[in-house]
Amino acid sequence: MSKETFSNRTSGDLREKDKQKLLLYNRNVTCPVCGNSFNARAIKKSSYRILKRDSDFFIRYSIINPYFYDVWVCDDCGYAAIKNDFLHISDYDADTVKNKITPKWHSKNYPDIYDIDLAIQRYKLSLLNYYVIDARASKKAINFLKIAWMYRLKEDNKNEIKFLNQALKNFNAAYYNESLPICGMDRFTTMYLIGELMRRTGKEEDSLTWFSQVVTSTTASSKIKNMARDQKNLVKDSLENKPHAENQYQQDEDTSRKNKTHGFLSKFLK
Repeated sequence: MSKETFSNRTSGDLREKDKQKLLLYNRNVTCPVCGNSFNARAIKKSSYRILKRDSDFFIRYSIINPYFYDVWVCDDCGYAAIKNDFLHISDYDADTVKNKITPKWHSKNYPDIYDIDLAIQRYKLSLLNYYVIDARASKKAINFLKIAWMYRLKEDNKNEIKFLNQALKNFNAAYYNESLPICGMDRFTTMYLIGELMRRTGKEEDSLTWFSQVVTSTTASSKIKNMARDQKNLVKDSLENKPHAENQYQQDEDTSRKNKTHGFLSKFLK
């Protein structure tokens, strides 16, 4: 890389960071665990620019990514949670954080601008807190899902699937054991999401059951029914093509084996 190219890229990164700084502000927050007052980085709502929505509700943004700032962390005691949950912690759970998180916590020096790796780190810290206080499955589920989304942005398919599987496990537990709504979703939206997570993690036949229940419901919204119908058709097409793909693979293997045998024998028939 030439010095000029490196310089242009560096200046471009700096301009991008300066642009992002203008979209951020500090929100003063009081930690419900230790009483410490700190500044949480937040994005001005007018700054959101949506590019695309994925079928599992992941939203892709341009300019600045709100998901990067979705976790609040108290730098004094180590308490962390997704911002919608942060202030809602019982005294008992606060004491648990003080006893199990705080003694092992080391103060962090977070930058003004967060990137995807820092976002993953903060989501995992939030998840640790949820497990320590034995939070509801739904809270763990949305945390796992957002970590999976971050790995999707990194195009790290292995870790994405790993965390999607954990999100599915916890959404499934929440569906059967918690009161609705779950993470702001009604029954049929939750059912659709469970089906979609099954589809994305290779459990296609199981996903059909969930999609079908949404599609045949008389009370689900037309929007979520249409989404479920689209994904159901996608799964059906995938399952119909699988035998063909497997047969083609076998045919290719057989052809390859025959060619190798012919090539081996031809050496002695010349």
